[in-house]
Amino acid sequence: MASSADHASGLPVANVAIVAGEVSGDLLASRLLSGLVPQLPGTRFHGIGGEHMAKQGFVSDWPLDKLTVRGLFEIIPRYREIKGIQNALRDQLLAERPAVFIGADYPGFNLGLEQQLKEGGIPTVHYIGPQIWAWRGGRIKKIIKAVSHMLVIFPFEEEIYRKAGVPVTYVGHPLAEMIPLQPDEAAARRVLGLPEDANVVTLMPGSRMGELKYNTVAFVGACKLLLARDRSLRFVAPMAGEKQRQYFLQLIREAGLQDVEILLTDGGSHTAICAADAVLVASGTASLEVALYKKPMVIAYKMMRASWEIMRHMGYQPWIGLPNILARDYVVPELLQNAASPQALADAMWQQLSDVPGRLRLVQRFTDMHHSLLRDSARESANAVMQVIAANRK
Repeated sequence: MASSADHASGLPVANVAIVAGEVSGDLLASRLLSGLVPQLPGTRFHGIGGEHMAKQGFVSDWPLDKLTVRGLFEIIPRYREIKGIQNALRDQLLAERPAVFIGADYPGFNLGLEQQLKEGGIPTVHYIGPQIWAWRGGRIKKIIKAVSHMLVIFPFEEEIYRKAGVPVTYVGHPLAEMIPLQPDEAAARRVLGLPEDANVVTLMPGSRMGELKYNTVAFVGACKLLLARDRSLRFVAPMAGEKQRQYFLQLIREAGLQDVEILLTDGGSHTAICAADAVLVASGTASLEVALYKKPMVIAYKMMRASWEIMRHMGYQPWIGLPNILARDYVVPELLQNAASPQALADAMWQQLSDVPGRLRLVQRFTDMHHSLLRDSARESANAVMQVIAANRK
């Protein structure tokens, strides 16, 4: 018997619109596209996306970095520009009538757009579910109005949306497929030109300029303190682009930390993680990547003080890092805002580097986590989208 997806694939689809607002969303959407494009030959996929989506034939109507901003107050100077893009895209899509609109993460922008499109008769899919289980649970009311179908990447999310009456599909986490269950650390070190027996710490202060602004000095300051304990340590820091690299170097110079030798790589964050003995990582998707590579880590995050004062009262649970949230436990340290001093970060990293039994326990915890997130996400998410298209054609 043919599925809804089979019926949908026989229908001509002129265009499908997708918006990813940052690098992580670009990566998620590219996985969905890899499953969807073969089912919709001749369809134009467009909207806002990055280089990963472009490799699947996606055409971006605006550059991805026009939307990339984080924090409550950091967005204020950019609000008019971003709102203008949202309005222009809304008008364009209401005129074009795409078969479906897919919002890839970036809920602050996408949910508002999705509500207007859904009210205009265009079905909407949101991928991935906003973290209403972590903070801003009231957002579920807006989701009900905005989203025709929700795609979620953590197994416990399915019940939350189903109880709220939002059609939902658990599709697994794309990163769990992309990252091997048994990473090859030696191969990663060869790629980076690092000795196989080196003691390697990878720094991941963030890909956004705002994250670099607040995290870089504390992260590199911690490296300097770690070197005082072990001169053999090697440091690696993947950079999201040339602009980020130059800003990172500028911040180091201004802080007088240029004597700390750090190998900067152009992208290649997965190689940098795989090569590490331990990782100092900004909270976010990167911390889950580190967990899937089965690496010890310290999760840290700093932001504009005004944003922090508001956001720290909005959380629903004690954890901020995804590995801890999924484990429902502090399996790795979290140091936030004022607690993320160079000394505190260095002390926590030293513990991660030197606790051999703890590292072995983490490998098992993170391996179990990896298995729980492993699905064929490209196929699962694409089939869910095809069913939404088919239902709207009836």
